[in-house]
Amino acid sequence: MNLKGRDFLKILDFSSEEIEYLIDLAAELKAKKKNGVPHKMCEGKNVALIFEKTSTRTRCSFEVAARDLGMGVTYLDPSGSQIGKKESIADTARVLCGMFDGIEYRGFEQEKVEELAKYSCVPVFNGLTNESHPTQILADFLTIKEQFGHLKGINFVYMGDARYNMGNSLMVGCAKMGLNFTACAPEKYFPDKELIEECKKIAKKSGATLKFETDPMAATKNADVIYTDVWVSMGEPIEVWKERIDDLAPYEVNSQLMKNASDNAVFMHCLPAYHDFKTEVGKEMGEKFGRKSMEVTDEVFESEQSVVFKEAENRMHTIKAVMAAMM
Repeated sequence: MNLKGRDFLKILDFSSEEIEYLIDLAAELKAKKKNGVPHKMCEGKNVALIFEKTSTRTRCSFEVAARDLGMGVTYLDPSGSQIGKKESIADTARVLCGMFDGIEYRGFEQEKVEELAKYSCVPVFNGLTNESHPTQILADFLTIKEQFGHLKGINFVYMGDARYNMGNSLMVGCAKMGLNFTACAPEKYFPDKELIEECKKIAKKSGATLKFETDPMAATKNADVIYTDVWVSMGEPIEVWKERIDDLAPYEVNSQLMKNASDNAVFMHCLPAYHDFKTEVGKEMGEKFGRKSMEVTDEVFESEQSVVFKEAENRMHTIKAVMAAMM
């Protein structure tokens, strides 16, 4: 399958066959790395990493993946780029694509990464925006395939705020690949209605089902995967915490929900997670609102059912597959 020159902006842009190809390529490259087999498929090329929103996993994944492929890497942090400030996005794209063979962008508005891609003459990769997180979905699906041997027919439950990048992208990915997707939250936290309708059309072809549930016990019955994310994202005001905790506290993933799932169920989280007081924010918000944890209990996070660190590692392998295929 030839994906050379394509941008990777959102899962919705790719067919189920293309997504499956990228997951299989990631598994192949992962095996090579584990066995010490060199795979410098992009030797001599260079990639620029624009980070308006900082990250541990995304930055490390892109940097290690690029170096494994034989590429040079230039990291531009929020203070290291003039994108959208002194230089327009269009001008930035045209400058960078004359120097680099690929451009990654991690930030806020989806419109920014779309505009970068419009004016760039080299592939652009979305490391995260408010609306979409496509590299995370590939990592999630590789992890699920490793656990269960397949994707089609998996009962996948997303707990919590499903309105933004993770809820949207997971719903699309499940619809494309035939997983049975359930969003469990108060109704005002369900995904965008237009996107739901689009995913329903996709699901008819793949055999997936889409459900939207407010009862955690009903949603998690016989679930194969229970997935959650932080209730308050980076960049949101501190005042949001009270509202989210009041609304989403009943949707915390705990041992009761995991026992309600299937016998082989796994817990997944894109990280970072507020499961204890070992972070500044977790400690501050936990003490302020009288909670030991937020979206997931420490007991579940540290349990044998948790595959969050396998999932985190797979960010690197799937990002490597994307760059190898498109560069």
